[in-house]
Amino acid sequence: MYESNEGNKSDFFDAMQDVKPLKQDDKVFSAKPQQTLAQQLKRESLEKAQRLDLNYLSIENVEPIAPLDMLVYKKDGVQEGVYKNLRLGKYKIDEFLNIQNCKFELARELVFDAVINGHKHGSRTLLIKHGIGENAKPFPAYLKSYVNQWLKQMPEVLAFHSALKRHGGLAAVYILLKKNKQEKLANRELHRHKRR
Repeated sequence: MYESNEGNKSDFFDAMQDVKPLKQDDKVFSAKPQQTLAQQLKRESLEKAQRLDLNYLSIENVEPIAPLDMLVYKKDGVQEGVYKNLRLGKYKIDEFLNIQNCKFELARELVFDAVINGHKHGSRTLLIKHGIGENAKPFPAYLKSYVNQWLKQMPEVLAFHSALKRHGGLAAVYILLKKNKQEKLANRELHRHKRR
């Protein structure tokens, strides 16, 4: 025997009479367990080791320079006028980094990150304050000598020159970075529109 649809509905509603609807809750619960401090420290250590592996700046065989030596470097192809403007501090400084009194490994990491990230984000001129290092160990101008070497190793660096007195003088260096891909593209577009 078949019961009518109306009878089924009536029985259903009678059975569900004492059921109350669930309250709406906007909270989302994650099944992901919290990391222990040991796990968090291990993860941070692995991430740091990975970053250091990408850092190709040399840690050996630096050619020492004197504390009062001027840092001077220009890649082939950099126009004299551009280099002169860098030397005279005429470019807006996009980023500043102070590594004076930093431990060697931290200084190496900071210089690498500043140049790579500066280039990536479209910065053109950096200023790094490395200090004179007259009393540095194991030899005078230890950090300054390495900064001089490191900047020459980085393809993103077009030129650098010791800063003017107002920006730190011989204890600091201006750095001119290459244009990144986005800047080159924007520059091409600008010149294309000018020719029309």
